[in-house]
Amino acid sequence: MSLKEKQKYRSWVEVDLGNFAANWAEMKRLAGSDVKILQVVKADAYGHGAIEISNAALKNGASFLGVANADEGVQLRVSGIAAPILILSPATGSEIDQIIKYDLTPSVSDLGFAREFQRKARRAGIRAPLHVEVDTGMGRGGTLQAEACQAIREITSFPNLSLEGIFTHFAESEILSYYNDLQWRAFREVLGQLEADAVRIPIRHISNSGAILNYPDYHLDMVRPGIMSYGVYPSPETRGKASLVPVMSFKTRVVLVKEFPEGYSIGYGRTFITRQPTRIATIPVGYGDGFGWLLSNQGEALIRGKRVPIAGRISMDMCTLDISSIPGCAVGDEVVLMGEQGGERITADEVAARVHSISYEILCALGKRAPRVFLYKGQADRVEPSLRRIFIPDEEKSIARIDSIIRHCFQTRARNQELGDAIYYEMFETLFGKEDRQLELRNDFRYRIRVSEFSPEEGVPDGDAMQHHVPVRDYFKVTTHVEYTKAIRNPVFLIGCARGNEQLAAFFEDKRCEYRWLLNPGENLVPELDFRVNRVRIDGEEVPLLRTENTERGYEVWCGSEELKKKLNRQVRVEIEIETKQRKSNRLFSAYLVYPTRGMEISFQYGGTGIKNLRDIGFFAGKHPYPETTREEGESVTLRLGDDAWIFPTSGVTFIWDI
Repeated sequence: MSLKEKQKYRSWVEVDLGNFAANWAEMKRLAGSDVKILQVVKADAYGHGAIEISNAALKNGASFLGVANADEGVQLRVSGIAAPILILSPATGSEIDQIIKYDLTPSVSDLGFAREFQRKARRAGIRAPLHVEVDTGMGRGGTLQAEACQAIREITSFPNLSLEGIFTHFAESEILSYYNDLQWRAFREVLGQLEADAVRIPIRHISNSGAILNYPDYHLDMVRPGIMSYGVYPSPETRGKASLVPVMSFKTRVVLVKEFPEGYSIGYGRTFITRQPTRIATIPVGYGDGFGWLLSNQGEALIRGKRVPIAGRISMDMCTLDISSIPGCAVGDEVVLMGEQGGERITADEVAARVHSISYEILCALGKRAPRVFLYKGQADRVEPSLRRIFIPDEEKSIARIDSIIRHCFQTRARNQELGDAIYYEMFETLFGKEDRQLELRNDFRYRIRVSEFSPEEGVPDGDAMQHHVPVRDYFKVTTHVEYTKAIRNPVFLIGCARGNEQLAAFFEDKRCEYRWLLNPGENLVPELDFRVNRVRIDGEEVPLLRTENTERGYEVWCGSEELKKKLNRQVRVEIEIETKQRKSNRLFSAYLVYPTRGMEISFQYGGTGIKNLRDIGFFAGKHPYPETTREEGESVTLRLGDDAWIFPTSGVTFIWDI
């Protein structure tokens, strides 16, 4: 089925991830292999969709993501992105709590912020990264050049802050100018003074898109592409310096076609009056969609591969096109407002020129109410709704179900404790259970992760398995011990190891699957070699491992015994210990809670591994969403919630570290 047949939207934005990857290949070629790349994704990735673009950038090799404020960083974190996120604008004191909670990296422009950041980082028991911005002539953010070195000396004295980066921003990088040279010299002077004072800052950066193209000698340790990654040149002068392809298109459909006689006025203000019999098409796009009012009577669109003019004023939600030159145009025809159709193309630069603006503004504004359709190799890969920040229940019955819960709670409130507990349980059952099985509530959840080095004799397979062997020096050994209390339903059950999300979903659907594991993609791991269930215990007694097998849904380890029939439908203590491995270059580990759970302890133990600067990013939903955190520097981090605290599903924590 074609994209057009699939498409159910009045208007939509297409984001071509294949073109985005092609632009990334160009950027990596220009930057060189030794230079990190920060992908700028502020303003919803210039209108392209920050979450999907961030994931695509990381897949293509991004080391950092750049946002404008803490809220944008939080949006990425709660979507599951664990990569470093730098707030490019001067961070504010009101954002510090979010910065710490979600492991964001602020840009520091004044000492007052740095002092408050140090105070709160000390109270949180962490060592937090930051970048200092130096104002070398932009006159916007950053500490003044004359004050920069003294400010940095004080910041380096703060024990809970880690000065990870230093940067400045060009005022006119899109052209070759003497002013850019002055800014470059000023920044080099600051770096020289710091080096003379033995202050070494790991990441120095100055180059945005224009500088990447115009000043290849200024790349330093990291570059910060924005507009060029989306296939738009910063200026006409930079066009010959890279091969970029546009990523975004904005499309809609004809919703009405009418024939008008000579002398008929079209739209508000009667600014367009037909001079002859004219065919007019109405499209459901207006300035409320970022299609600017200034395009009235001067903008164009593409229909059936031909340009047609906008006729009359653009209103908030609609505008009209003169389609007299396309006799066959009909309701339902695709209309391209920016992008390509039939060999013709309308670019962001063209639209910007017509309204005396810049392409940056056009990309950020155009189609802001429309869903994003992400394409890869011409096929629709994913659709991101326009209300993508708002959770919308999948089930049509959700509102009615919640209403029923609330009504029952009011009817029986405060009658007695036993009845109250029953209602509480029913709420969890209704919200999180499945219609074909009882809800699995878990208590006293313990998740202990032990990361260690392999010994020289470990991990060397025999016989045919040698073809899969990767030197264990490239991996950590990960031993995971999980404990919880729950009602057991099956005397024979399985522990599943999935190679991807599809297999993982299949394990979740099996009532007999007690625990699931997802192998990290791209690590060349083989389940039967690299996933081992060391032991299973119930109420402290060993449960036999019956068999293992590979199936379409993944690698299965079956456990159980006749003795367990005596414990069915009773609360038991379950213990599972799993041993696997993780490539050292993959410097993060996540633990998730997929059932409603009361009481939790998650510990990450890493002593003797060389892991340093360990950070934890927690996402916990419940009445008490902030666990108590205990740190033993160089040894472990433990997160705890009391035995009376409920944690809702999809909560969890990601541990991130440096080597």
